[in-house]
Formats: sequence, structure tokens, C-alpha cells
Amino acid sequence: MLDNLLHDLYRNFIEGNRYNYILSGLGVTLKVTVFALLIGVIMGFLIAVVRSTFELNGQLKLLSLICKIYVTIIRGTPVVVQLLIIYFCVFAAVDISKTLVAIIAFGCNSAAYVSEIFRSGILSIDKGQFEAGRSLGFSYRQTMFTIIMPQAIKNVIPTLGNEFISLLKETSVAGYIALQDLTKAGDIIRSRTFDAFIPLFTVAAIYLIMVLILTKMVAVLERRLRVSERR
Repeated sequence: MLDNLLHDLYRNFIEGNRYNYILSGLGVTLKVTVFALLIGVIMGFLIAVVRSTFELNGQLKLLSLICKIYVTIIRGTPVVVQLLIIYFCVFAAVDISKTLVAIIAFGCNSAAYVSEIFRSGILSIDKGQFEAGRSLGFSYRQTMFTIIMPQAIKNVIPTLGNEFISLLKETSVAGYIALQDLTKAGDIIRSRTFDAFIPLFTVAAIYLIMVLILTKMVAVLERRLRVSERR
């Protein structure tokens, strides 16, 4: 049995240097995830500021409406459909890297969820904090960015970590636009060796290991935040 397993591992990964598919696919997955998260955090933060500003003092009504529609559409449609629309419709006539398309698609998708995370963090801060800031002579913007935001960001950092984990797993559908990510790499090996078990379970194990590492990092961060709050 061990000999058969070793033979299968050799045939799937060593023969023809097929392990390179896994390595390059892992690199693409991590690149898409990291840059999509950056886009998601920046866009999500701006959307959250606009929407919370309207909810708190009634300003930016039109922008808030646009942001609300955006969030509703993105959260209400599957990410794989959004990916296909961006690749085959939005950039249909443009010669653009598939990796960049995936980063944009997953980044825009993540922004909708990140915006709700930030917005809930902002609205969770007691309104007395706003009133205290204004009574000290701060403008709304100064109050928001010097008093409210530091507390809100600290509260939502663990949730943002969980969003990063979800985003990592969602990128597995990037193969729909023929992007050779980690999942697609496993499928390519499967198509060459006609053996589904070894390559696909290997891909699943790699995802699991990455998720476990990220989960541990989020847990450590949460403990440190709790400790800092007690001081």
C-alpha cells in the first residue's frame, strides 16, 4: 500500500515536474488574495465612512445611496458571476492580465463585506463620543478620524481577519476565467494523470493549512487586543 502511495505521489508531482503547477498556483492564489484584500479594505473603509456619515448626521445622502446599492448588489450575487461579468463583459475588449482581473473582481466583492464590518464598528461606538468630540471644538471630520475611527478599527480587526480567511477560500473559483490558481493547478494535474484523489486532496490540504495558520494568527491578535483593553 505504501509503495502504491509513493508511486502515485511520484506520478502526480515528480514526474514531469508537475509540482511546479502547485507552487505557481499557490503563488497566484496568495497574490490575488493579498491584493484583493488591500482593495477591499480601502474601498470598504471609504464606503463605510460615507454610509455612517449619512446615518449619523444626514450628510452625503446621494453618495450613501449609491454605496448602499453597490453593497446590496455585490452581496446579493455570487462572486463567481461577478468574476465572469468583469472578465467577459467589462474587460472583454481589453488585453488585461487574468490575475489583475481576479484581483479587481475579488477586491470589489470583498469591499462590500468589509464596508459592513467597518460600518458596524463605527456605529458601535457610543454617540456620547461624538458629542464629547464636538463639545471640545472638533469638527465632525476631526471627531471621526481622531476619536471614533481608532476605536472602531480596533474593534473590527479580528473580524477583518476572518474576512481575509473567507477571501482566500473564495479565490478558488478563479479557474472559471482560466487563471491557474491553486485549485486550477490541482485540476490540471488531475487531467494529466487521470488521478483525482492525490492532486485534489493535496490542494484541499494546502488550503486547510493556510486557513489554520490564519485562524491561529487571528486568535493571537484577538488575545492581544483583549490584553491591551485591560491596561
